[in-house]
Amino acid sequence: MFTGLIREMATVKRFSGDRLSLKAAYRPKLGDSIAINGACLSVVSLESDGFTVELSPETQGIIATENLKGRVHIEPAMQFGDRLEGHIVQGHVDTVGTVKSISDNGNSYDVVIDVDKKFIPYIVPKGSIAIDGVSLTVNDVYESSFRLTIIPITMRETLFGSYRNGTKVNIETDMFARYIAHFLSHKDAKLDWETAERFTALY
Repeated sequence: MFTGLIREMATVKRFSGDRLSLKAAYRPKLGDSIAINGACLSVVSLESDGFTVELSPETQGIIATENLKGRVHIEPAMQFGDRLEGHIVQGHVDTVGTVKSISDNGNSYDVVIDVDKKFIPYIVPKGSIAIDGVSLTVNDVYESSFRLTIIPITMRETLFGSYRNGTKVNIETDMFARYIAHFLSHKDAKLDWETAERFTALY
């Protein structure tokens, strides 16, 4: 479980086969879970200047592997007692989206991201979303895209500053929306206030 607050921008040393080696100041332990561009991966070896994680074929088939070069976002898994300052992020990437437009508004940037229509029901206006592991709030949702407002510090301190039209990004939709949609997909499902409150408590 993660918060969507990036710990560090690590540098990719190698990405070959199922191994991704990173140069980073952060020092995990062997076996630790760490989110790389929003994807939860396991540390399989430690080096003097960083660490290596392993990517399963399933993960490689879902995430934007073309971005595993240059710099990447890293966030260690939450520990018991940590403050939750972003939102609950599982590190389970749902799909890859494409940056459609970036507009400079002076003191913020509007970023519109295209996504497969089937994921739109899990993207909620004013709800939470993780883009390459960054916890953000959705402003508007359209037929096959959504709009985010990014503040200058996020543009400076994350990969958002390097995004251009056409950039591929990892997307993890809102966990609560996914659970509700899955529940309602069953023909005998009945959603009442008691059930909704139970979902909210779990979330």
